[in-house]
Amino acid sequence: MSENEPVVQGPEGESAQPAEVEHRERPNSPAFRKFIASGWAPRPEGLPEQTPAAPYAAARRAALAAELPGERLVLPAGGFRVRSNDTDYRFRPHSAFAHLTGLGTDREPDAALVLEPSGDGFDAVLYFQPRAERDSEQFYANPRYGELWVGVRPSLEEVAAETGLICRPLDELADAVTKDAGAISVRVVRDADPALDEAIDEARAAAGTSQEVALAADRDLARIVSELRLVKDDFEIAEMRRAIDVTARGFADIVRALPEAVASVRGERVVETVFESRARREGNGVGYDTIAASGPHACTLHWIRNDGPVNESDLVLVDAGAEVDSLYTADITRTLPVSGTFTDAQRRVYQAVLDAADAAFAAARPGVKFREVHSAAMQVIAARLEEWNLLPSTAQESLQKENQFHRRWMVHGTSHHLGIDVHDCAQARKEMYLDAELEPGMIFTIEPGLYFGPHDLLAPEEFRGIGVRIEDDVLVTADGVENLSAGLPREPAQIEAWMASLHA
Repeated sequence: MSENEPVVQGPEGESAQPAEVEHRERPNSPAFRKFIASGWAPRPEGLPEQTPAAPYAAARRAALAAELPGERLVLPAGGFRVRSNDTDYRFRPHSAFAHLTGLGTDREPDAALVLEPSGDGFDAVLYFQPRAERDSEQFYANPRYGELWVGVRPSLEEVAAETGLICRPLDELADAVTKDAGAISVRVVRDADPALDEAIDEARAAAGTSQEVALAADRDLARIVSELRLVKDDFEIAEMRRAIDVTARGFADIVRALPEAVASVRGERVVETVFESRARREGNGVGYDTIAASGPHACTLHWIRNDGPVNESDLVLVDAGAEVDSLYTADITRTLPVSGTFTDAQRRVYQAVLDAADAAFAAARPGVKFREVHSAAMQVIAARLEEWNLLPSTAQESLQKENQFHRRWMVHGTSHHLGIDVHDCAQARKEMYLDAELEPGMIFTIEPGLYFGPHDLLAPEEFRGIGVRIEDDVLVTADGVENLSAGLPREPAQIEAWMASLHA
């Protein structure tokens, strides 16, 4: 963790560098150091087995290197981010680093993967902080890496065995990425490690590379590593299935906890924490902040405050996803009647959204452009709003680009790619995302909705305060799509029966 760093004043009141103030008293005498290093059992012998992700990560690295042959590519894991003063958020590595190393959970802070040109190919080198031995000060005195603070860190040899990577100590990283900067093109995934960005920028500038050219090259690298995730490999698909299975169990937990939520002043917090308990127990945690929106809160698309009541007469919209240890996350939304039974108005809105989702499923197949999935859902949404006399025009007129009146009640898109990020592949080019044809191995969401705010005077009074979204996670197959989250009921009658069974 960070130490306290109060700012001190320089000459004439100017800010100087923060003064280092140490509030911890750590023994450091030779006698103490000798004593604390003694009396420990030997470390276990042998090396760990290679992880299941390792061969897939190797193939991904080869694909990346083939896109940019002869260039040094730097992919940092990133470091801890301050939550408050000297406490940090739980570490999560940068997604590109995790994807290309196969390392998940909280591994390895401050590390970087470097793809270094070598002959006709490349060397994949992982620089990280290995464990210090027990006779070092780091062992007991370093709260960032010390064994008594954060547990036993792996050795270089152990991580090499796990990943198949060449492993070197972190203190060699800066020289490795900046050497020969004028003779070799260097690209870095920016903003993961600002200190590393700065060191590389200085080396490139000293070699005469313009900052504009260098930044354009870095943006191109970010695009390539993002597009590399558009089509998932077998390992990724299996991990997505695991994440979705955990998420489904979390939704069942929510249904069981609804009576407690109704009885609580902050019932939405009950819904949120019940799900996150499952995600944390069976995975790495949640893939994003859970939306637990009851009643009119469901009309706020990113309602994550989750501090409202859950009333018996409400629908509760839960948008949640468990992230497994490999960092792949589900992203599922179900809108549930708290009482266990939809009212007539709730069912009408719900059925309209379900029909839109079904239309999107029917449109999704290899060769169809990604944006056509959204178009299929919008045709249903617009038609239903026309039936309800809510549009100032016909549905067909509303669907024209210059109008889009129906989007008042659904301003978000229908689909996004999903994987190691909840909004995966976000740096991909438009022609590789919205305008791309669907391919087997792509995983994305289908999530139409309708949201009638409590103060929306254009909405029928019986609809006001009703928000519905149905979101499923979809895998493109050779001849269509598979609904990976089909284990969670979607039809109104099925939802009612499922909820009743969980309360039996």
